[in-house]
Amino acid sequence: MKIYGYNGKRNIVGSRVREARRRLGLSQEELAARLQVEAVTLEQKTISRLEQGQRIVTDYEVKVLARILRVDPNWLLEED
Repeated sequence: MKIYGYNGKRNIVGSRVREARRRLGLSQEELAARLQVEAVTLEQKTISRLEQGQRIVTDYEVKVLARILRVDPNWLLEED
């Protein structure tokens, strides 16, 4: 399987996820726990890789992340 990248990253939502998570005062572990309640199983290390742009993020993960982080999914998809 070919892994695609964009500007050296595998996703464009990572920095926005980190920003929104910190704004809510959540740790990566707390975000992982909230995701698991929503049936999205990501561990703390996976969230770290996601925020660093090292992991691809699926469409359903963007939707759930936006809901948990109380942001618009389109905002997550905007580039910095």
